[in-house]
Amino acid sequence: MFKPTQADVRRFFCAAHAKQQAGQPMEAIETLAGLWTAEHPEYHADLSDADAAIARNYDETPGHTNPFLHLSMHLSISEQCSIDQPRGIRQAVELLARRLDSLHEAHHVAMECLGQMLWEAQRSGRPPDGEAYVASVQRRATAD
Repeated sequence: MFKPTQADVRRFFCAAHAKQQAGQPMEAIETLAGLWTAEHPEYHADLSDADAAIARNYDETPGHTNPFLHLSMHLSISEQCSIDQPRGIRQAVELLARRLDSLHEAHHVAMECLGQMLWEAQRSGRPPDGEAYVASVQRRATAD
């Protein structure tokens, strides 16, 4: 199983961003990452210097979102939807995207649900509850 380090993840996003900016050929996963980095120009400065990104502790910067965590969550949700795992996530995110008229905003809502599910799993010491995660996204997609 592939288990990247924090530095690996940061290098990956920085490299994908650099390739996208230079118009270089990209692997499929890099292309997907590039689509999400393009949606977040506020992160481009962080992505332009891999060494600084690796050295930076985003936990020590109040009010500044960790761009690598945020982009990783976009990438995770994209991958979840592509294989519909957990089952039903694709439909839930698609419904939410239609409701919000934005896939990007739907991802942000799904991130909240994903984060909550992971926090609850960690707090309880149980495995993540994929069904609860999907149900949470579905509720947000159908709420009045």
